Amino acid sequence: MSGKSLSKFSEKAGLPPGSLVHVGEKSGEVRVSVFEYNGSYFQEREVRTVEECLPLKDPLTVTWINVDGVHRAEIIGKIGEQLGIHPLVLEDIMNTEQRPKMEDFESYLFLVLKMLRIDGDYIISENISLLVGPNYVVSFQEREGDVFDPVRARIRTNKGRIRKMGPDYLAYSLIDAIVDNYFLVLEKMGERIDEVEGELLTNPTPQTLKKIHELRRSLLFLHKSVWPLREIINALEKSESPLVKKDTIVFLRDLYDHTIQVIETNEMYREMLSEMTDAYISSINNKTNEIVKVLTVIATLFMPLTFIASIYGMNFVWMPETEWPEGYHMVLAVMAVIGLIMLILFRKKKWI
Repeated sequence: MSGKSLSKFSEKAGLPPGSLVHVGEKSGEVRVSVFEYNGSYFQEREVRTVEECLPLKDPLTVTWINVDGVHRAEIIGKIGEQLGIHPLVLEDIMNTEQRPKMEDFESYLFLVLKMLRIDGDYIISENISLLVGPNYVVSFQEREGDVFDPVRARIRTNKGRIRKMGPDYLAYSLIDAIVDNYFLVLEKMGERIDEVEGELLTNPTPQTLKKIHELRRSLLFLHKSVWPLREIINALEKSESPLVKKDTIVFLRDLYDHTIQVIETNEMYREMLSEMTDAYISSINNKTNEIVKVLTVIATLFMPLTFIASIYGMNFVWMPETEWPEGYHMVLAVMAVIGLIMLILFRKKKWI
């Protein structure tokens, strides 16, 4: 958790539970859009005030309210007041550091998810909160821009079964869009891993190890976002809430399988990065061993040569062979022959 987030939490110190204090980075203006539909009716609009879309009294239509921006306590408070949402839930909606979870309040379901996008070697997350009622879904996002455009397109064009199903299926569709985006994030992470692996095999550098560690941190972050989602979907699938219809449970099972696939792929990538770290260390050790081997060979070659040269460097007046006219050349020849013999011996023993 960042220092900024911790400082935001400190602002809540001493306040009673349910106090609406935003935790996270503030975005621009709050934008509220409304989709209202059934099998034969559809209306889309952007509203200026919360009162324009609340209360939701028409049981014959499904209403999806999407709120971009959760830093305005008065707007979150009005929505909660109109829908009868518990103050602690509203507090969690404004806390963008909230971990993924699902809570059943009988008259509505509250879900917290993480929507992810990739930026270089880093994964950026955005908190998504969902309120699922008998004829409505309210989604809260930190900022504009999401992965829900395919869902909006299906509602607008009346493709598939979304307009024929209830709010539980809409909630499933939104979660499914988030999970599908996880696959895109994993695909991009896989491409980055392939690039780093190629660099590792051709020319590993300390920068390569840094990239590996950054990718590992990103995948750990992804793991923390996806692992609770498995529990959320499992809880929805096994929920006895009347808000989750039997027709939707089949799709939740399929979504659960997709979540498991994301987790397994993520674990596979993490294992690959662990192996790449070991390979990098082995590569550096091999390079070091090669350097040490070359230096050892050079030092060993010069050992007898240094020994011979050191003898004639001693300061004695009377030494044998010092008066030989060809003594200097003979000593050089002996030293060269010794060095050559040692090189041949090293070759035979496959030391070099």
